[in-house]
Amino acid sequence: MQANLLKGNLEIILLSVIAPQAIYGGEITREVNTRTGGYFDFKEGTLYPALHRLEKAGFVKGDFQYLPRGGSPVKFYELTPSGKRELSTRRTEYQRFDNAMRAILETP
Repeated sequence: MQANLLKGNLEIILLSVIAPQAIYGGEITREVNTRTGGYFDFKEGTLYPALHRLEKAGFVKGDFQYLPRGGSPVKFYELTPSGKRELSTRRTEYQRFDNAMRAILETP
């Protein structure tokens, strides 16, 4: 996979994975890896700066919570109302982009 493809889609990937429920970094990484059959394998150096950007933009809210297994608290991320709107907008934009790319790639 080319790094530029991930870079251009990282935020929509994260917003989509966070959308259903509050989730922490390790779960985000596992969920993305599982859903993509290992195609995306986020490292901390990619994941956390992106989460911080989304948080700074007001699209996600982070809250430290303890896991049932104990240990130190971890930061759970959830979408804010503006994050839900942003995800909807980005999904629409991505669908338009995908349709345009398919029209180009599938033309002989």
